[in-house]
Amino acid sequence: MADNPSDTPHDRRAMFRLGLKRLVSPLAEFIEQRLPAADSGSSPTYREVLRPPGALPEAEFLTRCYRCGNCVEVCPAKAIHPMNRQDIERAGTPYIDPDLAACTLCDQLACMKACPSGALQVVADKRQIKMGTATVDRYVCLRRSSDLCTICLDVCPIGREAIDISDGGELQVNPSACVGCGVCQYNCPVRPRAITIAPR
Repeated sequence: MADNPSDTPHDRRAMFRLGLKRLVSPLAEFIEQRLPAADSGSSPTYREVLRPPGALPEAEFLTRCYRCGNCVEVCPAKAIHPMNRQDIERAGTPYIDPDLAACTLCDQLACMKACPSGALQVVADKRQIKMGTATVDRYVCLRRSSDLCTICLDVCPIGREAIDISDGGELQVNPSACVGCGVCQYNCPVRPRAITIAPR
């Protein structure tokens, strides 16, 4: 007796895929209905990355920045890099990754002075720069295990006005004085780093 042509392995696999699709589709629709709708016309107003010193608020910064690379070229610490992203709005804009190199608040304020568009505004007093704020993970910090590490205090260009040790021996950051340069993060000896910069 000849085999039923519709009972071949190929047909059985096709029927299995169809059955699986019918089973999964209602679940996919259920999840999709409960996800918040994406607003493709809006841009985030918060900073996703650490911008160079003197940067305007993010939305205005993205509008003003020429993506010329001047700030990248003149940075003496080689801390500024152009963003390489699929997002056309941000591609080519300068950012700093303190894990790789930190802003040293150079005397020349080179990046700000080299910016032709005003996306980076010259800030005469370094203490008025506000790139972000350092945050401490006390569970990772060496001081939690009675280690007397003071590296982040020693390297901070602002000094103990920005970061100090509490009476209990823990690091404490003064958000109003911290400029967010990332020097503490770059020099932190533990991994993951116990102190990181939250962009403003």
